[in-house]
Amino acid sequence: MSTCSLHPLPYQADPGFYFSAISRAPGAVLLDAGRPTAQRGRYDLISAWPILELTPHHDESASHFLQRLRDGLADLGPAGPPAGVELPFMGGLIGYLGYDFGRRLESLPQHAIDDLGLADAHFGLYSWALISDHQLGTSQLLFHPTLPADEQVRLVRLFERVQPAVSAPFALHRRFSADLSAGDYRNAFERIQAYIQAGDCYQVNFAQRFRTTYQGEPWTAYQALRAACPTPFAGYQALPDNGALISLSPERFLQVSHGHVETRPIKGTRARDPDPQQDAAQAAALLASPKDRAENLMIVDLLRNDLGRSCTVGSVRVPQLFALESYPNVHHLVSAVTGELTPGKDALDLIAGSFPGGSITGAPKIRAMQIIDELEPTRRALYCGSLLYLDVRGEMDSSIAIRSLLAKDGQLSCWGGGGIVADSDWQAEYQESITKVKVLLETLEQFAP
Repeated sequence: MSTCSLHPLPYQADPGFYFSAISRAPGAVLLDAGRPTAQRGRYDLISAWPILELTPHHDESASHFLQRLRDGLADLGPAGPPAGVELPFMGGLIGYLGYDFGRRLESLPQHAIDDLGLADAHFGLYSWALISDHQLGTSQLLFHPTLPADEQVRLVRLFERVQPAVSAPFALHRRFSADLSAGDYRNAFERIQAYIQAGDCYQVNFAQRFRTTYQGEPWTAYQALRAACPTPFAGYQALPDNGALISLSPERFLQVSHGHVETRPIKGTRARDPDPQQDAAQAAALLASPKDRAENLMIVDLLRNDLGRSCTVGSVRVPQLFALESYPNVHHLVSAVTGELTPGKDALDLIAGSFPGGSITGAPKIRAMQIIDELEPTRRALYCGSLLYLDVRGEMDSSIAIRSLLAKDGQLSCWGGGGIVADSDWQAEYQESITKVKVLLETLEQFAP
């Protein structure tokens, strides 16, 4: 197997130092561990100028598109790290799957309007990356063996000469407004309750959208959000015409490493409190909540089933159940489900059997997705999809794109939602959908007149 080459750079804990140099480059992408404040993530991954871009054709099936992704990886060719080096990415695919890619995997109705026009998926095939390892305190350029020598020299010069960037202008034209009124939300909630009482489903993840218009650089918005709400599965992906995907996600979707699979569903939320005693009481109430534990367990069971489609029989385990994770605005209840890939299966088979993530659909998954399409007036686009990388070795990590915004065509969209079960209270659920994104909206409203 060919070996990738490395070029060391001065270590930077904040990936913005390096990414600012390429934030407007074609295909610029950052997968951000949120260091030094967020602790779970280890690596930041930066790249741009992909050698190939892949988007699903209009009527292309999921299986055909996923095979095109495989073919792209095969064309780039296998490669490994230098001896003794551990890195997550050796060249390969970086991009997103929108929630509505699920329509290519499952048969769903067509009620919700697609008013944002985001492609269901978009990946670049990259032959280089700037990788920061926060555990070892290193930043280095990684070059796939196929990357021409003159391009390696150009990238080394570019990043060795980076200077601290001055923030480019960004502004909102007005504050965010919700697409749904409280009454609209309550009506949808009551429809979901009727489905649950009829035995049609057990849980539905219902979301509402908040919108405004903007001008200027979305990268400036991302940097402000990162400072206010650092998370371990954050990301930024440049879109054409100065748009961007912006994600401050705390949630892993699927990781594949040496054939080992992990997913970490979040279900259960409480708002943080500035008073330490009240904050501790909120956390304790979440840990003790029968409703939140039951909601989390439903999704754990769903994900055990999803992983079982691609993992060896008997290998699926639940090593962590109902753990507390705390972020600047909320406490979360998090579990972990693991497995071992069946020989002959790969990360894209795993995605085909598990996408979109059960924690943001409900249970049973397909029925919940049908109800979401009926009751949410517009398509989710990026929201509840995934940002991910998949390298030429088959190593993958991916997020659930919650706490995420889409900057496109001068419009900025953000979504907040939560799982509704039989004993949910509509006002509490309505408030939770706002609480989850409040810090994002308020941070960006500092840029409003």
